[in-house]
Amino acid sequence: MAQVALITGVTGQDGSYLAEFLLNKGYEVHGMVRRTSSFATGRIDHLRKGFGPGPSDGLQLHYGDLGDGTGLRRIIEQVRPDEVYNLAAQSHVRISFDQPEYTADVVGLGALRLLEALRDHNKRRGRTSKLYQAGSSEMFGKITENPQRETTPFHPRSPYACAKVYAHWQTVNYREAYGLFACNGILFNHESPRRGENFVTRKITRSATRIKVGIQEKLALGNLDAQRDWGFAGDYVEAMWLMLQQEQPDDYVVATGETHSVQEFLEVVFNRLKLKWQDHVEIDQRFFRPAEVDLLIGDASKAKRQLGWTPKVKFERLAELMIEADLELAERELRSKAQ
Repeated sequence: MAQVALITGVTGQDGSYLAEFLLNKGYEVHGMVRRTSSFATGRIDHLRKGFGPGPSDGLQLHYGDLGDGTGLRRIIEQVRPDEVYNLAAQSHVRISFDQPEYTADVVGLGALRLLEALRDHNKRRGRTSKLYQAGSSEMFGKITENPQRETTPFHPRSPYACAKVYAHWQTVNYREAYGLFACNGILFNHESPRRGENFVTRKITRSATRIKVGIQEKLALGNLDAQRDWGFAGDYVEAMWLMLQQEQPDDYVVATGETHSVQEFLEVVFNRLKLKWQDHVEIDQRFFRPAEVDLLIGDASKAKRQLGWTPKVKFERLAELMIEADLELAERELRSKAQ
């Protein structure tokens, strides 16, 4: 009998890669999506029918929201998942300063609603549904040591990061208080061609390729000196799954162990396209955070040791994957404009 997985935030970058990964392993995969006027399923449309060897013949979707505890309970009762991956969030750090209450409700209290729904489900059904909670390197914030590992103290510097810290400790609390099999994955920045266009790496590759084909002239960015540990989202979803295959639940840092500045990423992308970034980039104060996180670099040695996980896609290859996809997108856009 196939394992059953439920993914919140399935229409996002990580959700789409994880759904793909689990379907290929023969899982019956269910995804939770918010009800909106436009059905934003572009990242997962290819997974809906005839994908993967599982009995479901594709990804199955359910309307739900982390702000609605009753709806979460209904979905869990209907799906009866063996594994739940909580990837839903208002995940843009800069936007969290503009929408702090909404971010705290979805990211922080949303995780608590899901934990409570799972605790109740497991108790009544005699089940051991496992939970993966998506943490973030942003929780480290104003860092006290390099690199950051599972024991590094948190010092969050945004409403988003504060909410993630709350969700992290609630997950630990439910594990210790109720015996819930719940893991925190403290994932450092991970990118891909499916990254949202308002995140800095995708904003750079999308704009640079549009500049290359002549659709766009300028790109506005904020702090070019911020340094991040960037990996490939497709690699990182494997680590999520591996956490839930262990005998005991635990928390893990998932990272590459390398750090690069926004300017370095900018240089790699524009150099690949034979462009000079200084001719096109403008610094805009609107994109600076009220409280900046200057440097993040992760130590994933525990994940390597206990999970057998290592990242496969390196920094420059990651940039190339994103450039290739966005150049194709820009060329299609140019052709459509010419018609």
